[in-house]
Amino acid sequence: MLDIGCGTGFHLPRFGAEAAQVIGVEPHPPLLALARRRIAGRHGLEVRTGTAQALPVADASVDVVHARWAYFFGPGCEPGLAEVRRVLRRGGAAFVIDNDVTRSTFGRWFRRALPDYDPAEVERFWARQGWSRRSLDIRWEQPSRADFEAVVRIEFPAELAEQLLAEHPAQIVDYAVNLFTWAA
Repeated sequence: MLDIGCGTGFHLPRFGAEAAQVIGVEPHPPLLALARRRIAGRHGLEVRTGTAQALPVADASVDVVHARWAYFFGPGCEPGLAEVRRVLRRGGAAFVIDNDVTRSTFGRWFRRALPDYDPAEVERFWARQGWSRRSLDIRWEQPSRADFEAVVRIEFPAELAEQLLAEHPAQIVDYAVNLFTWAA
């Protein structure tokens, strides 16, 4: 299994519970260090330096590819998708989880942060690439309001984060995502 843009490696141990070998790929040195620390001493887990546009794995060597918010997907990410096609074995599958900003409270927040983002164009892009889309409803739920505020402040520019927090007194928010899939 290959996790593109694995960040701090949060999902790698979970994937390793089911997969014989899991490779995380991450371009940012601070996140790489955290991911490597997270998986230290765990059999079958590895983190490599790389980008979606130049995956550090051999042709046809991966059964499952996963990418979750590794970068905003749509027009312009064709080189990364070409790499996914290159590394997947015949019969393999790729899964990309991305924001669905057409609905949900978080979607409205996202559109406020990026008003030029065109969700209809993103969906047309995936359809042109031959990927299937499934809409999912999820939510963010934090154990405390302080934790919720910290996450909002990470996700959004400072001024917008403060506006959102003032408008939303809870520690939970509804969230919609698209699960895009492709089979080799």
